[in-house]
Amino acid sequence: MSFHEVEIERYPLLKNFPYTLALASKMAEVVRMKDLQILHVHYAIPFGAAALLAKQIVSERDLQVVTTLHGTDITLVGNNASFKPVTTLTIEKSDAVTAVSHFLERETRSQFGITRQIDVVYNFTDPRRYENEVPPCIPRKCHTEPATLIHISNFRLVKRIGDVIRIFARVCEELDARLLLIGDGPEAPVAEMSARELGVRDKVSFLGVVDRVAPILKDVDLLLLPSATESFGLVALEAMTSGVLVIASDIGGIPEVVEHGVGG
Repeated sequence: MSFHEVEIERYPLLKNFPYTLALASKMAEVVRMKDLQILHVHYAIPFGAAALLAKQIVSERDLQVVTTLHGTDITLVGNNASFKPVTTLTIEKSDAVTAVSHFLERETRSQFGITRQIDVVYNFTDPRRYENEVPPCIPRKCHTEPATLIHISNFRLVKRIGDVIRIFARVCEELDARLLLIGDGPEAPVAEMSARELGVRDKVSFLGVVDRVAPILKDVDLLLLPSATESFGLVALEAMTSGVLVIASDIGGIPEVVEHGVGG
């Protein structure tokens, strides 16, 4: 194994380094072309880091960088030992930093020792999008029965897809219901297998990745979000914007979105 290969194995950040440099170069190009004064980037890694490099490239300008933290860049990717120094530098050197929840702000300070100001700006939705969308054709659509439950995620372990299916199976013991699963990811086969084992596969529809969820939410009664952790839970906000009740874990930033006994 070469020295280069050893270094990449030790420091995973190096695998993404060429991409980050290319991103920074493109950002600098756009800044000059459009005469921008502010770059607002989402996620400290890689976009925040790339924006700071772009700021150095266009050093003749007083370019300001605003970095918004969303969650995985703090609790997962950014907290990796190889990424942590870059994440810390990005947060400290950005001209302004925002987080999508007070939970995430506290996590950032705790995990990275950050003392600078971090403004909490919640995610939001545009209600007009949810009022004007026309529902698409959904398998076995019915406005009264069966009751329609939905889960939307990237189907990763943290989303607890197995629990989604188990919850749905218990619901089916009490009433006629169906479950819509939107998204895809490594835990999708787990959902399929669990649904078959629990005898509810015929009541579960796998819709895959969907560009717009607003039309589908119009025909839904309940959103299930039993995540192990969430920095905010945007899907819960989208559901409530459509008038859909939410059953979610009382964890992370979710209580800042779902008011217990009111929206879910």
